[in-house]
Amino acid sequence: MTPTIDAHVRLDTHPTHPSAVQAVLTGTQARVALMALEAANWSVAATNVLVLARIDHEEPYWADVAAKHLIAQGITVEITPRLQEAIDEEWTWANYPMPWCTRSEIREVSNQAQKIHDDIRHGQLLIHAHAHDGHTTVAVGTYLHRGGKSVYLHGEDHLRQVADTFDSPAQALLAFEKVHSAEMRPGPAPLTDTERAAVEARSVFDVTTTKSEPSRPERETVPVYLADAGDHDALLDTFLDAHGEFEKWRTWSDETTHAIHESQTLRIERVHETPAHETAWTVAAYETPVSDRMWVLNATGATPGPVLQDLLIHLADGDGWDTAIGAPVDEKTVTAATQPLSDAGWKHTVDGRIRWTSPDGDAGVQFDAFAAQHPIQNLATWTIWAGPGPDRPTWAITASPHTPSSLLTGLAETLAHKTGTRQAQPGREHRTRLAASAPAARAVTASRPASRSR
Repeated sequence: MTPTIDAHVRLDTHPTHPSAVQAVLTGTQARVALMALEAANWSVAATNVLVLARIDHEEPYWADVAAKHLIAQGITVEITPRLQEAIDEEWTWANYPMPWCTRSEIREVSNQAQKIHDDIRHGQLLIHAHAHDGHTTVAVGTYLHRGGKSVYLHGEDHLRQVADTFDSPAQALLAFEKVHSAEMRPGPAPLTDTERAAVEARSVFDVTTTKSEPSRPERETVPVYLADAGDHDALLDTFLDAHGEFEKWRTWSDETTHAIHESQTLRIERVHETPAHETAWTVAAYETPVSDRMWVLNATGATPGPVLQDLLIHLADGDGWDTAIGAPVDEKTVTAATQPLSDAGWKHTVDGRIRWTSPDGDAGVQFDAFAAQHPIQNLATWTIWAGPGPDRPTWAITASPHTPSSLLTGLAETLAHKTGTRQAQPGREHRTRLAASAPAARAVTASRPASRSR
């Protein structure tokens, strides 16, 4: 493929870590490559230098996967001979505890362990307690997204896995304490040698490369409705890459991109370079390719990236496109759409309109019963916003009466439970609260992780 983006990525082995990989970016559009690599869990180590340091030692394999993805996007990628040698090398774990697994199955087990490690490292999985069961480390924690699922973890490094799940932190901690009360310690376990090595690999460039470079702005974890907008264009490109049933169309001016479903009955319009408070996204569904709209949804330019990402995922699932135009928007529909907000303790008020407000007062969802009585006009019946209020929002999503309740429920679930990140704001601290502390799970016996052998 002929490169279409002015970005060059040079992939090489890490200067100090035996399996880690470094990427050096150049070009006027290097930012595009940086965002793609960050999305694949590469860490920024210096200006235009990223590092892939994992706890499963599979960095060369995943670097090769990243290279193929970048090339497909039109980015030039160079792989040094020594990294290519590492990519091509065949190796196995010594004394692997699951000898029946194929090499690809072993890599999948390791990748699941890596995801758990990353969720803990990024603050998305809160570890309440840990213990040693005589064979390996066990722990109990709760996801701050995914509906707040609590999990029992067994194993270390590339062998760590979810051995059990619970409906609440309290339930999980009680189960954990029942089995491991004597060895139980609060918080996460100390880092393993492998985890410490990965941390060091990501930080080595702080001294060698960035003495004169300005520090990268710190990011903080916040409720998803307070997250940064991110790169909406990259979000759409990623969505289209993953969903071939949507075809990309651009207008003659290149100011707007359309993503049209193969059925021709669902259309997404993305207006580029849109001011934060103006409509940047329009989603519309049609009964047939030539009929009037059944429903329409609009989102402004400052809408957080994670919220839009979840919206696109729901659209790709295709649930509810065939909403009946004649069906009234009744109490049952409204209750179903907002149940996640009620369950999460959002404040419910009625003042001519029905409104749900987040516990911190920074976001809300509003239903306008008057607009719902005029469905043919596709008025803004639903308003989702963050900021001082629906009339002065930082960002807003509006939806017409027949917008599928399943889609609205998905958005409510995202607002109620998920988190995102934003650039840290000096003088402000926003703590993500956990509803309850708790639980634990039953032990699973397994041998300690074996060392890697080449």
